[in-house]
Amino acid sequence: MRLVFIFGPAACGKLTVAKALAVRTNYPLFHNHLALDAVAAVFPFGSAPFVRLRHLYWLAMFEEAAREDRPLIFTFAPENTVPSGFIEETKAVVERHGGEVCFVELTVSPEEQDRRVENPDRKASNKLHSVEVLRKFRAAGGPAYRPIPADLVIDTEATPPDAAAERIIEAFGLAPLASPHVMYPDPE
Repeated sequence: MRLVFIFGPAACGKLTVAKALAVRTNYPLFHNHLALDAVAAVFPFGSAPFVRLRHLYWLAMFEEAAREDRPLIFTFAPENTVPSGFIEETKAVVERHGGEVCFVELTVSPEEQDRRVENPDRKASNKLHSVEVLRKFRAAGGPAYRPIPADLVIDTEATPPDAAAERIIEAFGLAPLASPHVMYPDPE
């Protein structure tokens, strides 16, 4: 099982690259906002129950995917509400079942990030969509999160999403699944 763990700052193209990768590999895509939105529907972002439940949700999904030998694509934005041991716990859960975590860092310049963050699709997806808020976040020092060791770094200004997906496939020798993930399969 391979967990392709795509991380980077807001508006660097994580979900766009992940979707391009999912199309090419047929791997399921478990993007950051699936857990975030589910937990934030009940508990405020950053509250103790929010942090605890989001963390458990992520790790439980990784564990089941690894147990079932099901490759998975995950997107992640490092920020200070994530427990400091999350990366190590993720690796331990996946490796316990014979899996491997492939860390892919996406980068973008602050100028391009400012341009992208106000894209209307970000607001529609309930993502950070204000350049003013983004700049305040940067001025405050950004996320208080330890650096994640990347196996592959891709500059998304210089590399379009399709090319980034191809680089990820090549770098990790990803073999596509025979058929795409289907959320609601037809009953037989």
